Amino acid sequence: MSAENKSRTETIATLRIDLIDSDPPIWREIEVPVAMTLKQLHAVVQAAMEWEDAHLWEFTIGREAIGSSRAASLTIQALLRPRITKLGYTYDMGDCWEHQLTLTRPRAADPALAYPRYVAGGNPAPPDDCGGIPGFYAQLEALADPNCPDHDDVREWFGDFDPNRFDDQPIKDRLARIANRRRSASAKSKQR
Repeated sequence: MSAENKSRTETIATLRIDLIDSDPPIWREIEVPVAMTLKQLHAVVQAAMEWEDAHLWEFTIGREAIGSSRAASLTIQALLRPRITKLGYTYDMGDCWEHQLTLTRPRAADPALAYPRYVAGGNPAPPDDCGGIPGFYAQLEALADPNCPDHDDVREWFGDFDPNRFDDQPIKDRLARIANRRRSASAKSKQR
């Protein structure tokens, strides 16, 4: 690789997303460009959890809260530490979906790949607006019990959600759309 190409190589990191208090664990692993802003990282988490970005959200670093206005200008790169960087992420202040985000292994991106890129994951994320972790598990119990008075309502609300079936293709598709938007924006900025 030439020195010119090497200087243009994007840096990525591995992002592990864990939904706090989920049992079994609900998690995702994604490779993300460290040049992304936290607002863009928010979009990645939304895609990874298959949520619809219909609620307020914030990141936290230690005790410091970072809302959407500051997140638009703060990059992942600015927060990276030498080994492991941990961020909190809360989505939907009513349901309070709390996540632990762990960034590791900053490295040169593969120029043949588009980022963000799905690597792995486990278990389907709860449907949006189902009451947070306690509400989610209570509704799963109602869903599993046809004699529960709430069974039919929960089945209608959850649709075809199956807590035992994890299909990562929709996540790959959503992240690919984000990666394509990034590539298009990068190509347009290079034409200027």
